[in-house]
Amino acid sequence: MCGRYAATKDPTALMREFDAVDGTEGKVGRADYNVAPTKHVPTVVERYPRDADGTVLEDEPAVRSLRVMRWGLVPFWVKDPSVGNRMINTRAETAKEKPAFRKALARRRCLVPADGWFEWKATDGGSGRKASKEPYYMTTRDSSSLAFAGLWETWRDPKADPDELPLITFSVITTEAVGQLADIHPRMPLVLPRSRWADWLDPGRTDATDLLAPPDRDWVDELELRPVSTRVNNVRNNGPELIERAAPEPTDLDAALFDLPNPR
Repeated sequence: MCGRYAATKDPTALMREFDAVDGTEGKVGRADYNVAPTKHVPTVVERYPRDADGTVLEDEPAVRSLRVMRWGLVPFWVKDPSVGNRMINTRAETAKEKPAFRKALARRRCLVPADGWFEWKATDGGSGRKASKEPYYMTTRDSSSLAFAGLWETWRDPKADPDELPLITFSVITTEAVGQLADIHPRMPLVLPRSRWADWLDPGRTDATDLLAPPDRDWVDELELRPVSTRVNNVRNNGPELIERAAPEPTDLDAALFDLPNPR
């Protein structure tokens, strides 16, 4: 799954990297090293322009833009937007069939820029230690952005003023973990290599089935899997120290050697 990630680049850097124009309306906050569900973050969409009457101009070139959305998909037809808290992820294997996701998969796809994401590896403890979950940070080795495949929706409160701005939300698509990532967790976000960005964002493409395939193992194995501090477990913690490599914990052998009497 994907339940936490880092997004620290400013809009100018993201617009340059994703070849997008600014549609954030100044709503991008500070660098976030611990993005959690319900936060508002930058995403990338590509849409056809509209005329003064709101008619979609499909004969005109689509415009790729950087926009701010809230993490946790709220389908347009629900009455209570709190359902978005349970829809932070969409399984690639069932996205085409699920009512909450199938229309968005056909018409409203986005990219979610990330520096990297966090995942927790279950450990059995061993030698009398308690079982635990060790956090890892998955990122590129050259500091380029990752792009999660996402779906987005527009929700309007039927009781609100018609002029009130709608709620724009998104969900991150997940898939079966590939290569070295399977050693950390059985699921991973659907990370799209740059070569697949244009196809995923293309608003004229309504069948995205073949785009839901996991990335190639060779591409995945180029990622860095970095053990990090358990400070990331608390969503209140935020800062560059969360993505720094953690020192390995002492093993039983280390402890035994430490307890040996000092030789004279």
